[in-house]
Amino acid sequence: MQDPIKLGLASGWKHIDASTLASGQTIETDVVIVGTGAGGGVTADLLSDAGLRVVLIEEGPLRSSTDFKMREADAYPQLYQESGARKTADKAINILQGRCVGGSTTVNWTSSFRTPAEVFAFWQSQFGLRQLSVESMSSWFAVMEHKLWVRPWDTPPNPNNKLLATGGEALGIDIGHLKRNVKGCWNLGYCGMGCPTNAKQSMLLTTIPAALDRGATLYTRLRAERLQVVGSRVSALDCVALQADGIHPAGKRVHLRARHFVVAGGAIGSPALLLRSGVPDPHRLLGKRTFLHPVVISSALMPDRVDAYAGAPQSIYSDHFLHQAPIDGPLGFKLEAAPLHPVLFATTLQGYGEAHARLMRDFSYASVLLALLRDGFNPDSRGGQVRLGGDGLPVLDYPLGEVIWEGARRALLAMAEIQFAAGARWVTPVHEGTTGYTSWPEARKAIAELPLKPFICRVVSAHVMGGCAMADTPQRGVVDHRGRHFWLANLSVHDGSVFPTSLGVNPQLSIYALIARNASLLAAELSGRPAPLIP
Repeated sequence: MQDPIKLGLASGWKHIDASTLASGQTIETDVVIVGTGAGGGVTADLLSDAGLRVVLIEEGPLRSSTDFKMREADAYPQLYQESGARKTADKAINILQGRCVGGSTTVNWTSSFRTPAEVFAFWQSQFGLRQLSVESMSSWFAVMEHKLWVRPWDTPPNPNNKLLATGGEALGIDIGHLKRNVKGCWNLGYCGMGCPTNAKQSMLLTTIPAALDRGATLYTRLRAERLQVVGSRVSALDCVALQADGIHPAGKRVHLRARHFVVAGGAIGSPALLLRSGVPDPHRLLGKRTFLHPVVISSALMPDRVDAYAGAPQSIYSDHFLHQAPIDGPLGFKLEAAPLHPVLFATTLQGYGEAHARLMRDFSYASVLLALLRDGFNPDSRGGQVRLGGDGLPVLDYPLGEVIWEGARRALLAMAEIQFAAGARWVTPVHEGTTGYTSWPEARKAIAELPLKPFICRVVSAHVMGGCAMADTPQRGVVDHRGRHFWLANLSVHDGSVFPTSLGVNPQLSIYALIARNASLLAAELSGRPAPLIP
């Protein structure tokens, strides 16, 4: 099978691995884009298509299908922030985020959902974002779904996902079949380690190659360190080259001047860059209200083999528990299944020694459900805050308050009931204080009394949103509905950090659509071409 990235490089793509630079550089261009994930990739595609000179800055490496060996030991160090071990400041939440060309789109599980109508309504009422609605965004979703092959996944679900459907249907809980952004998928199940068959329509395979084909320049292993601000404009971006390990500075610097700067480093990286740069922030909003969809986990052992590593990672979901209360009431949660691979399973599972080994021996019979808590709507759910550590790198404080734990308990109860209804012989919350349960009545009584607090109850996340929130005024947001910074005329933020709350759904498609809209507006402005008709 041909590797399209290798073919593109051979054809003359402008790719500079900054770890190989012999000296510093000064570059002038039309637009600099920091980050190559969902936001940066879409932006690069649309701006280069408008004839603009584009330079992309990526802190991680360029990897492609010939590098994707379906091995966790290779994938996590190469493709993830902090080798897949990024955590909140207190270490209570583990965060999976991509750190490579394509960002998290290279390693996500391909689940694709539109922004729910009730989220748009909340943004309109609470943040004045009247321009954003189901109706105004529908064409942008349609365009990106077509472009990125977001389609219903018609292949029968693997046993892990089928158990969510079986248990949910037995209890009368609404179950849905999700869409995936894949083309010619082999149904292998190793999406989290990079797609070895080039089926996943990530930014690595779609928008980044399109931009490079048009002459864009891609720098990898280059850390965006600081924007230089003069008056009401950004004048330049200073970057530091990293060594081949992608971690330590190599000493060489790259200085970029441009007409416009787009920050798309993700909802931890983007606020951090703006904080390091000292951009205007008179209302102290930058980095605040960062949301995670805190995830709690329920593990079950089934009578028959599940082999949850095989087949599409996610194909069944339930939004039943998102609609049991008003959106600003007790936290609702989305239910999904999680793929299991040995390292991810072992490092997330509770226990140690023989107790841990016993669970690992039953790996092939294990099934796992996830509950994504919808944070940011209840007045007591204010998310976290990105700040800078002593080395200038980002740190995320995310307090786990009572409103989170109350939702977590309801989620653990719901998942256990579904798993027993699907035939589980044993169920456990991923929690250090339990050895598991063999019946639903036993689980219901015990989970209701479990102490829920950091480190005892495992909390994880793969969705980071907020920190550079959109709003109608600078008193309650960092950027406007177009992603334009309120105080700096030539600075835009194009990633999930602009969401003023979480979404309650996997965020990639929402980023694609919103940034397609905003990048189209920006491309029209910078190129002098007619703007798209946007309300």
